[in-house]
Amino acid sequence: MAEDWRQGGFGLYLHWPFCAAKCPYCDFNSHVSDKVDQDAWRRAFLAEIDRYAEMTRGRVLNSIFFGGGTPSLMPPETVHAILDRVRHHWTFANDMEITLEANPGSVEAARFAGYADAGVDRVSMGIQALNDTDLRRLGRLHTAAEARAAFDVARAQFKRVSFDLIYARQDQSLDEWRAELSEALSMAVDHMSLYQLTIEPGTAFGARFEAGKLHGLPSEDLGSDMYELTQELCDAAGMPAYEVSNHARPGAESRHNLIYWRHGDYLGIGPGAHGRLTLDGTRWATEAYAHPEAWLMRAATGTTEKPRVAIPPQDQAGEYLMMGLRISEGIDLPRYEALAGAPLNESSVHHLEDLGMVERRGDRLAATLRGRTVLNAVITELLPD
Repeated sequence: MAEDWRQGGFGLYLHWPFCAAKCPYCDFNSHVSDKVDQDAWRRAFLAEIDRYAEMTRGRVLNSIFFGGGTPSLMPPETVHAILDRVRHHWTFANDMEITLEANPGSVEAARFAGYADAGVDRVSMGIQALNDTDLRRLGRLHTAAEARAAFDVARAQFKRVSFDLIYARQDQSLDEWRAELSEALSMAVDHMSLYQLTIEPGTAFGARFEAGKLHGLPSEDLGSDMYELTQELCDAAGMPAYEVSNHARPGAESRHNLIYWRHGDYLGIGPGAHGRLTLDGTRWATEAYAHPEAWLMRAATGTTEKPRVAIPPQDQAGEYLMMGLRISEGIDLPRYEALAGAPLNESSVHHLEDLGMVERRGDRLAATLRGRTVLNAVITELLPD
């Protein structure tokens, strides 16, 4: 069990905390800043990479993910320096994946060639909507035409291209989502992330919702219909859901995100970044200080992390269950039992099978499409008291 993480892989997440504007639905650790000391941030990331490398010598790295914020605001030289330093410390897996999240504006697209030269081989674009009215409502700075143009640039530069769309938006009808998703599928290369709009506390949308000023949100039934339509159209296009909100052609699944869902180890570097790290048989939850300037200052002394928290095996089993049931392959039952020290409750599993919420495939347990629509309830039923 001490080496359980190997069954999920080993990844590196780097968080760039800056954005050109704060989207009203976003609850990520992102900040708008007129001036960023690029040299200082480059040195800080390199120092943190050196520090974590000392703890994880000899490991093979499966993936790198630049998230944010808006990593496509990073100079390509910074990305190049980071990837050179990572190569110096770790052996790359044969199927290594290096992803960078990007906004689809012309400024960001102009940097794509530089990112590709640095070694990025996959870009994930935050398109979010394919019409200008909804893009403005979502606080996006790009137009639909700019998004399509940037997507074409990305497709010419990178082997793999993904993009995000948000649906169940204000005043959106089922037919409008059908048309928009059909267009998106005609553009898609190999991967799409399709998220229902959720109203998060602490966001601008959250404040408007609490004040009764966020109008036109879909009913629960319409949201459910949109989810089912999404599965239907994506299945027909050869891009089935391999996770609750993620669709891919077979073999094009996000290798980095699969590390999370398969309960692997991952380093989280950057303001507010979370990680899971197994050292000497103990699995630790790591979390970096969130404020960018505080993190930057602490990077000089290697004190960017809050105190680590050891994760007991029973809690590890719960994490594996919660994350693993999000993906279509489900969880490995013997692995769960090894972590938890006991198998899942058979009566709970049988009950959910009878309801059509989960299904067994040999030694694996997976949520069905019906089960994934109420996944929190399925997990609650399966978790021990």
